[in-house]
Amino acid sequence: MAIAVTLLVMFTAMFAVDPVRDAATFTGIGEARLDVSPAYLSIAPLSAILDTLTLLTVAQHIALLLWVFAGFAFWRIWLNRGRTTAAVRETVAAGVLLLVIFATYAVGALAPRPMAQLAVSDETVIAIDFHAHTKYSHDGRAGWTEDDVRSWARGAGFDAVYITDHRTFEGAERGIASNPGVAGEGTVILQGLEAGYRGEHVNILSAGRRYKGITTPDLRDIDEQSLMLANIFPATSPLLIETIPGKLDRVKDTTARGVPAVQAIEIVDGSPRGLAQSRRDRARIVHLADSLNLALVTGSDNHGWGRTAPAWTLLKIDGWRGMSTDSLSRRIEDVLRVGRREATRTVERRVAGGENPLTLALTAPLVVWRMLTTLSADERVMWLIWTWGLVLLGRGLRRYRPRPSATA
Repeated sequence: MAIAVTLLVMFTAMFAVDPVRDAATFTGIGEARLDVSPAYLSIAPLSAILDTLTLLTVAQHIALLLWVFAGFAFWRIWLNRGRTTAAVRETVAAGVLLLVIFATYAVGALAPRPMAQLAVSDETVIAIDFHAHTKYSHDGRAGWTEDDVRSWARGAGFDAVYITDHRTFEGAERGIASNPGVAGEGTVILQGLEAGYRGEHVNILSAGRRYKGITTPDLRDIDEQSLMLANIFPATSPLLIETIPGKLDRVKDTTARGVPAVQAIEIVDGSPRGLAQSRRDRARIVHLADSLNLALVTGSDNHGWGRTAPAWTLLKIDGWRGMSTDSLSRRIEDVLRVGRREATRTVERRVAGGENPLTLALTAPLVVWRMLTTLSADERVMWLIWTWGLVLLGRGLRRYRPRPSATA
């Protein structure tokens, strides 16, 4: 096994690719790179595996587990070839496998660990997460506070993050109250709201600060009459973002003035179902953005689980460093409202995608291949150190294991 891992790590180095790419064009990103800290690097194999698992879709998780079960069955049959084995022994082995699987997913979802971080070289570019949640949402992780959101976003390399809880502004307002003095001195929390609109979910930026009354009293849905009044002045109209998963046909719905009801659309959403639609309908989302002049944005859709950012939205805003919270939020909305399709650049982690029957059938080799080809040189070295370190440790433990004394 150690030799196989070594050969794979060395062979895939010949096909190495950048771990991040433009989410719309699939081309490289010149002004940004993915950085890993010494702590992340020190546990490189675990970091890479957990990052990869976090970015899989539901169908890919199922397919990968089927590969694991099939491989386990083959291994047990091969191990016991030519001899009988007790049912109890095989049951225990299967139980250990299930325990390892459960522990791996639990660690990936719950354990604090170093994060891979996007580093932007242009000081005028700001990295934003347009979709995050706290414990104040009905579906947020218990105990997941605004400070946790800020820490998670900072670890991923976001300069600003919108807390867009369902039916409440409490998490966002608490986060704003504890923001750094000015933008650029730490990750800034901005306020939004996830609400229903014509059967779809949209994020409304600054819904409770600049656009009070735009929703129903319970904050569940957009009040269409209030939205129509707010849209009288296009230069200050509310900024609505279409979230995914969703019905893309409805994005073409227009307001009374005959313009799209939303000004932006997510190209990447970090939930498992969102990732599935993002990869399945990527060309369609880009076409909608092009034809309707919509800004492309990304959202982690983080509810408190996992330590991996799927994507980032880059905006060029001269002088954003040093702005106050309200000034920054207004400037972001202005840039999106005016620039639309040309306003943003979206960056995503490069992972094995596709949910057609063939790619799902080959999930395990495709996922492993993509994970290994995105490793940096330093990560490859750590993979080899861990691999052979475990081999030496195992040999050492066997060597010094007490042996039974000989009988007379």
